Amino acid sequence: MKVAIFGQYYQNDTRPIIKDIFVFFNRNNVEMVIEEKFLKILYEEKIVEKQYNTFSSHADLNSSFDILISIGGDGTILRAATFVRDSGIPILGVNAGRLGFLAKVQKENIGAFLQIVLEKKYTISERSLLTIDCSPNNAEIDINFAMNEVAVSRKDTTSMITIETFLNGEYLNSYWADGLIIATPTGSTGYSLSCGGPILTPEVKGLVVTPIAPHNLNARPLVIPDNIEITLKVSGREAQYLVSLDSRITSVNNNSVIKIKKTPFNINMVEIPEETFFKTLRTKLLWGEDKRN
Repeated sequence: MKVAIFGQYYQNDTRPIIKDIFVFFNRNNVEMVIEEKFLKILYEEKIVEKQYNTFSSHADLNSSFDILISIGGDGTILRAATFVRDSGIPILGVNAGRLGFLAKVQKENIGAFLQIVLEKKYTISERSLLTIDCSPNNAEIDINFAMNEVAVSRKDTTSMITIETFLNGEYLNSYWADGLIIATPTGSTGYSLSCGGPILTPEVKGLVVTPIAPHNLNARPLVIPDNIEITLKVSGREAQYLVSLDSRITSVNNNSVIKIKKTPFNINMVEIPEETFFKTLRTKLLWGEDKRN
């Protein structure tokens, strides 16, 4: 078995998790290839001493890898996806962060879950992605896909922006707001949720259009099919506004037109039988914890 390992180092919180993973895979003769910058940190912190092969870009990952292990939180998984891209390599998240909707493996059960990985007794959840096209092409976007959401928002101003929105060319609405989020089912538990958007289960073939602090109070989040092309034209008092693809942000000129659609490839997330999406919702959102239950 061959695994890629990518992670974030959170000092004392992560150290025992990393050690457990390396001990387990070394004991079971699993070939590990470590992301270059992450391995450098592990050497500096004296968490590992053995020499390992490394990867530094998506070009270094191919079909010879069985899985990528992401050590951190959901943000780490989003960064891991930029290495995996369209290779089809499944990602398993080991949660060393806080909330963790995507990072399913908890530190208390690492050994048992890694055994499931070793025996390949897991399933795959295909997660859709979004890509954008900006006209005129003045946005410097190196990695043009988002696993969670594409968002437009105001820049260098406290004034709201106006976002004219079209679905497959048909005018929908002009949102007068701080911004607008287009979220995938995966991203429906992220930024969109904090702005009042609904939760979609991962297998739903849909997207969520969620305004950020809209001034037109009748504007509500909208669920649409994921085969729709979304067109946004943003105007405001400043010369530019911001476009973010997950955590990657760029500035775009006022009145530029952005087209958003689903990518032709998905990201494969590893699903552990004991850690279902609904269990994650109950645990992370404290559903059922009301004393009246």
